[in-house]
Amino acid sequence: MDPTTPATTPSTTGGRRPGYLYHKVAAHLAAHPDQMLTVGEITKALSAPSTGAVFEALKKMAAAGYATHQTGPHRFQITQAGIDAAGTMPPPAPRAPRQGRRAGRRQPVTRPNGDLYFPRKLAGATDVDVLRRLRDKRIPVLLYGPPGTGKTALVEAAFPDLLTVAGTGDTVVEDFLGNFIPLPDGGFEFVYGPLVVAMREGRALLVDDATLIPPKVLAVLYPAMDGRRVITIPGYRNERVEAADGFYVIAGHNPGVHGAVLTEALASRFDVHIEVTTDWDLARHLGVPRPAVEAAITLNADLAAGRVGWAPQLRELLGFTRVSKTLGPAAAVANLVGRAPAEDREHVLAALRARFGTDITPLTLGKQR
Repeated sequence: MDPTTPATTPSTTGGRRPGYLYHKVAAHLAAHPDQMLTVGEITKALSAPSTGAVFEALKKMAAAGYATHQTGPHRFQITQAGIDAAGTMPPPAPRAPRQGRRAGRRQPVTRPNGDLYFPRKLAGATDVDVLRRLRDKRIPVLLYGPPGTGKTALVEAAFPDLLTVAGTGDTVVEDFLGNFIPLPDGGFEFVYGPLVVAMREGRALLVDDATLIPPKVLAVLYPAMDGRRVITIPGYRNERVEAADGFYVIAGHNPGVHGAVLTEALASRFDVHIEVTTDWDLARHLGVPRPAVEAAITLNADLAAGRVGWAPQLRELLGFTRVSKTLGPAAAVANLVGRAPAEDREHVLAALRARFGTDITPLTLGKQR
């Protein structure tokens, strides 16, 4: 799913205005000029909202030349330029209280690709804030819902340090742990996989479409997620890997997708299960035409009732909007029909005709002019 617009607004951190955490991180490094500090150490010292937010501030400092950055795990030390800048940096001004209806407005968060994610309400806060709080307490989350509703975009917005394993029926243990790759000189080198990197560097790991991965492969995650937080790499000298502070596993599940099986072993590893659905108000806010939103709402109601096996989500609606602006509304409607599975196409066609009132057929190449 991709509930985004071109990025023009900086992200917020922990409910505070942009730059608040940066000041705190810079001041902490400046107070320890002779130390190389890990992300986890700085997060703990500052009681910061998440290691991901601290990591983002540190990367900005390093990019500006205010800190040195070493990996394995990520460690940072302030430079003389950083000390000088911190000495002249004014303290953050007190936050002004919000007035009127604007107090409830949710500010967008910038994803790594530069697009904006618009947080949604969850458990008395926003979904981004909730995920960050759960990560701080090492409470794993399973996000579930139809494809295209925003699971991946939400996780990217919440955790800037994210690594991802894209699950399929062909995913193997080596996709998590790593494998040998050939070198130009004819030799081989072992390259660590995303699970190992995330554990050592204290990063978040998204297992996308986790329920498509064979259960015996997913079992590689379980020792890393429980109290041991340790795994071994059988294919590479049984090397032992311990999880650094900040390591976190979150997974995505698309119920109803062919081949997706949520086993009890997998479900029980995730203490929190959160359903992710399409936000129709957000769709309208992002410029999706009202008739398309209304048709999608109808089709999703039919999907919930079992009358159809597919319904457009926000991803498809944003695609509809882009096609409409490029090729016109008629082509966008025809394209949306063509995106539906063949067995659901007539049902989708009827819902769109009821809203758009036009003769619709899927996009098809015709005769040469």
